[in-house]
Amino acid sequence: MFAHVNADRSRFVGELAEFVRFPSISAQPTHTADVRGCADWLAKHLHRIGLEQVKIEPTGGHPLVYAEWDRLPHQPTVLIYGHYDVQPADPLSEWRTDPFQPVVRDNNLYGRGASDDKGQLFAHVKALEAYLQTAGSLPVNVKCLFEGEEETGSSNLPAFLLRHRNMLQADVAVISDMSILAPDRPAITYALRGALSLEVEVSGPKRDLHSGLFGGVVHNPLQALCEMIAQLHDRTGRIAIPGFYDKVRAWPAAERRFMARSGPADAQILRNAGAQEVWGEPDFSLYERATIRPALSVTGMSGGYRGAGPKSVIPARAVAKLNFRLVPDQDPVEIEHLVRRHVAAITPSTVRSRVRKQSAARPALADRSHPAMRATAAAYARGFGAAPIFLRSGGTIPVVNMLQEKLGIPTVLMGFALPDDRAHGPNEKFYLPNFFNGIATSIAFLAEIGMQQRSRSLRAQHHPDIAEVAGVGMVR
Repeated sequence: MFAHVNADRSRFVGELAEFVRFPSISAQPTHTADVRGCADWLAKHLHRIGLEQVKIEPTGGHPLVYAEWDRLPHQPTVLIYGHYDVQPADPLSEWRTDPFQPVVRDNNLYGRGASDDKGQLFAHVKALEAYLQTAGSLPVNVKCLFEGEEETGSSNLPAFLLRHRNMLQADVAVISDMSILAPDRPAITYALRGALSLEVEVSGPKRDLHSGLFGGVVHNPLQALCEMIAQLHDRTGRIAIPGFYDKVRAWPAAERRFMARSGPADAQILRNAGAQEVWGEPDFSLYERATIRPALSVTGMSGGYRGAGPKSVIPARAVAKLNFRLVPDQDPVEIEHLVRRHVAAITPSTVRSRVRKQSAARPALADRSHPAMRATAAAYARGFGAAPIFLRSGGTIPVVNMLQEKLGIPTVLMGFALPDDRAHGPNEKFYLPNFFNGIATSIAFLAEIGMQQRSRSLRAQHHPDIAEVAGVGMVR
C-alpha cells in the first residue's frame, strides 16, 4: 500500500489542492453555498475511495459528512474526526497568492485551510484509500465524521452526537488538527485549552455625530470601549476580571519539569510568532503561558469611519471581539458570568454596554497511559522515523471534550502540522513531506490498533510506560 501512495503522490497533492480550493468559510453567510459544495465534494470522494454509508448529515447550520467501513465484528472501531470548514482569509492584502487558488512552493501547499484542517484530515482519507485500493480491506472498522462548523465553535455538534450516539460508537477516536514541533520531532498532543468567544458592544448617542459640534460634549463609544478594554489586563499581563483565576489548576513541579523537557523553548516560540519581545504573566515560560495558563485576546474592534481619508465623526456604537482560552478546571459558563459582571462594572455611566456570546468549548485532557497512545507512538515512529514526545496545545478543538464526556470515547490527538504553518493567518501552508508522513502514520496507526486486543481492552487496559517505541523504520 505504501507503493500505492508513492505512485500517486502527484495525484494526492492535486486532490488536496482541489479540496482547499473551496472557500468553505463557516463564519460568513455569503459562503454557505461554498461550505455545502465542499461537503458534497468530500462525500463523493469518500464514496469513490471505497467507504460505505456515506451521508451528508444536516444540522441547524452547516452539514456534517459521515462515512464508515464496518465489516469486522470482532475488531475495534476507530472514529476519525476532522473539519472541512476554514477561517476567513482576511486580510487578503497580506496573501502572496489567492487563498483559494492553492499553489505549491518550496515543498509547501499554500491556501486557506491547507493545514487547518483540510491537509491533516485528508492524510487520513488517503490512508484509507491506500488500504482499500490495495488490500481491499481495513485492519479495523472505521467511522469518519467531518464537520463544517468547527471554526465557529461546533454549536450544532453536541446535539448531533447525542442524537446519533449509537451510530458513532467507537473504541477510540483520532483527530489531526494540531502541530508537531518539527518534521523530525512528532508529538502526541495530550491537552487542549477551552475557549469562550464574546462580543462587547458599547453604544452612546442615537446616531453618528459631527465631532466638531459634539466633540468634548458626549462620551465617544469607541473611546469608552478602549478604556474598558484597557481594564481587562493588569500591567503584568494577568487578566483583571475578579474571580477569573479561582479554578485555574496549579500544576505540580513534576509536570512543569516534564513540560520544560518536552516543549519548545521561549526563543523558538518567539521565532514561530515572528515577535521580538515576550509579554504575559511572569513566573511562567512562554510554553506554559500558552498552554496551562488562561489567556484573553482582543481579536477585533470596529466602530466609526474606516475608509480612506479623514471623517469628522463620533460613532454611535463600537464593538470588540474577545477570545478567552481556558484551562482545567475553568467552566466557560462560569467565566461568561464573571465577564458579564465585570463589563457591567467597568462600563462608564455615559454609555451603555451589551455582551453577546458567540461560542464556547471546554478544555480537554487525554490519558497519556491509554493503550491507544502506545499505538500512536509506534505509528509516529514508523511514519516520521522518530519517536514522538507528549505536547500540550494552547488551541481548542471542541469535539475532544464532547467525545470523551458525552460518548465516552478516548481520543488521540495526532498532529501533522508545523508551528509555522500560519493557521488562521495570511499565507497558510501545509508542508507536503508531513502530508505523506501523515498518510504513513495513519496507515500504521490503524494497523497498530488492529493488532491490539479487542475493543474491551482498548477501553480498559492502560500501560504506564509507552516510551519504548524506538527502532521501527520510517515508512515511505
